[in-house]
Amino acid sequence: MSFKFCSFASGSSGNSYLVRSDETAIIIDAGISGKRIMEGLDYAGTAPEEVGAILVTHEHSDHVQSLKVLHKKLPEANTYSNFATWENIQDRIPEGRHVAFESGDEFSVGDIQVKSFATHHDSSESVCYSMKHDGKQITILTDTGHISEDIYNEIKGADILALEANHDPNVLAMCRYPYYVKRRILGDFGHLSNEAAAECIARLMEDDPKRRRVLLAHLSRENNSPEMALLTVRNYLGERGIFTGDELALDVLLRDEVSKIYVL
Repeated sequence: MSFKFCSFASGSSGNSYLVRSDETAIIIDAGISGKRIMEGLDYAGTAPEEVGAILVTHEHSDHVQSLKVLHKKLPEANTYSNFATWENIQDRIPEGRHVAFESGDEFSVGDIQVKSFATHHDSSESVCYSMKHDGKQITILTDTGHISEDIYNEIKGADILALEANHDPNVLAMCRYPYYVKRRILGDFGHLSNEAAAECIARLMEDDPKRRRVLLAHLSRENNSPEMALLTVRNYLGERGIFTGDELALDVLLRDEVSKIYVL
């Protein structure tokens, strides 16, 4: 039985991911056009009627842009969000096609077990998700200003971890953004830097050197690049004596391209 992950887009300009088992498909966030999401599903060999849920992390536009369109194209999919997020997205979802939960709740979509967990971001009440199937775990962690112990305990078991590496602080300091935006991004309710991602990966490998794949996600268009993110993380890990290989696989999810299909 396979368990698969594919990124349709990951970045500050739009986010959407697919997690699926042989029987069930779930979309996480809909922050790009419905056309691109449908093309991603086709690439991943997933029929529209196989999608059982759209999980929403929070209400920012780069995560919910095409919700209204998708409900017309995905006949079996309900949107799942916590109650606080629902207050901000209800105009995008047809009546009877929303499932609300409390942050931290667990629920099933088909044969996939989903666990929501709170993150630290400047939205109404952001969450991310871990999905489990057949003893394997796929976790997506983006849009959080820091990694609390609760978050760390949730992600440490992931076999595939999509982990935010949003920006390089030095590039951010010199960019055209207003000062208040820079402060927001760097704050405890902003976004993880490349260095913060590297520190997290190092801790994961030192605590439990299990076989895992980490995918650097949600890169800023203005203040990062795939090459910079990878170099920063690899250099930091190398200084800690941790190298990619049999136990740790490292890759970057791109803003404007569908990723390969990662299979557990």
